[in-house]
Amino acid sequence: MSFDGKTPYRRRGVWVTAAIAVPVLLVTALLVGQALTPDPTTPERVVAKADPTPGSVEQNAEESIPPAAPAPAGLPVVDYDPAPGGFPADPATMDTTPLTEGAHPTRRIAAYDAPGGRPRAFLEPTIRGVELTMPIADRHAGWTAVLLPSANRRLAWLPPGGFDTVPLRDQIVVERKVHRLTWYRAGKAVRSWEVSLGQSGQDTPLGRTFILGRTPPPESVYGGVDIYALGSVPDDPESVPAGLRGAHIGVHTWHNDDELGENVTNGCIRLTRSGQRELLAEVRPGSSVVVVDRLPAPPPTA
Repeated sequence: MSFDGKTPYRRRGVWVTAAIAVPVLLVTALLVGQALTPDPTTPERVVAKADPTPGSVEQNAEESIPPAAPAPAGLPVVDYDPAPGGFPADPATMDTTPLTEGAHPTRRIAAYDAPGGRPRAFLEPTIRGVELTMPIADRHAGWTAVLLPSANRRLAWLPPGGFDTVPLRDQIVVERKVHRLTWYRAGKAVRSWEVSLGQSGQDTPLGRTFILGRTPPPESVYGGVDIYALGSVPDDPESVPAGLRGAHIGVHTWHNDDELGENVTNGCIRLTRSGQRELLAEVRPGSSVVVVDRLPAPPPTA
């Protein structure tokens, strides 16, 4: 879930039972994603500068771009902590149509609750030192809607300017009922893996999110493979162990594969080490992730 990062750890489906001895050092393990790590292997981005009056936005010649209200200097900044409220729900959160473009802020920019609406927070070019790229979910009247970091199923609207448009070629779709993760490239299924997901009450959150960044594994139980922190957080922060509150949902491995196909995590998506290494090598941060109950038909790789 929230990274299965701190104790209590769960072995064979039950966390923190008196029958299981957990090393004291795990109590102080870092939460996954609290130290997101820049990826030196990430290829140089090919970007297109956002036009102050984007020609890529389909609109009537007579349709004007709603002006952006000035953003007060005291607005909160979206960080790794839970995002501030007031942002609109993502109306297409269960849509598995690939999102093929991302927005990367080139400076501090204000995020709004609607085109021409109220500024709710600032977005920075990085979160904890890692470049921020958010999938573009919609465009309307010259404004751009992105998936909001550190929130579930929420959008932020950006006025023209202040961000680059980045191409995204990959997508990850997770099916909860069949415990399957499928990696898509350019809309075509490439590989599928069996995964473990969140236990009852700490279910892996449904809906669209994205890969926020990567972090080294805090302890050996993660199998020695880097972790992908997602933009999503636990749906019910109070349901998770106290040490995990404030952490993000992640995609990571485990020290063994005994519980693949089961609901045993604190909400995270757990797969094999070979599968995680392949995703780390091929799928860049900013790529969209969609969690559904089940696809209408199995992907061809299943």
